[in-house]
Amino acid sequence: MLGILSAGIAPGLALLSYFYLKDQYSSEPISMVFKTFFFGALLVFPIAFIQYVLETENLIHSSFINAFLSASMLEEFFKWFILFYTVYQHVEFDEPYDGIVYGASVSLGFATLENIFYLIAHGVDHALGRALLPVSSHALFGVIMGYYIGKGKFTATKKIKWIFLSLFFPFILHGTYDFILITQKNWMFIMFPFMIFLWWLGLRKVKMARALNAKHIENQLHY
Repeated sequence: MLGILSAGIAPGLALLSYFYLKDQYSSEPISMVFKTFFFGALLVFPIAFIQYVLETENLIHSSFINAFLSASMLEEFFKWFILFYTVYQHVEFDEPYDGIVYGASVSLGFATLENIFYLIAHGVDHALGRALLPVSSHALFGVIMGYYIGKGKFTATKKIKWIFLSLFFPFILHGTYDFILITQKNWMFIMFPFMIFLWWLGLRKVKMARALNAKHIENQLHY
């Protein structure tokens, strides 16, 4: 059991540490980061219940609806809700890059507990594949969500646009990820380039958020 817990937790904490340490100015309080991580983990229970109801009531009639509604919209909306309503107005959210830290934290909290349950049910042999695909993809969905949340908070104009995109892009990317898994027999041939693209996009958003941070700090020094 200890091996399963270690294998389930390690990828999420490693990825969270990576994005956390990319904050080159003022790091977020560990307590706040783990608070959002914990909230993300708690989301597993209501989401699993809703997905169970949708399945047992036979409300999912196509792979597209399964991928984009039952999985993507449900999971990304709840993560976005936590990020927007518990972090967005918080005093510790004081730089654009902070959105990436908290976005990754919420997503990885969810992915980590989901990962632990999966490994308990199917065995630790799946740990590497889970780390490379579901855990990593959730982290990157959170990074992209957090980038737009941060841009929305610290941009004077078009705030609603950026907040909308903070949910829209993770929803589209997550839905595409699940649709590939559900519909493609040889899904690895498509998933491999998709994951490369997702990492490229996520790391690009990290670089852009760091640039926004530098500009934000520079503007503060002028006041």
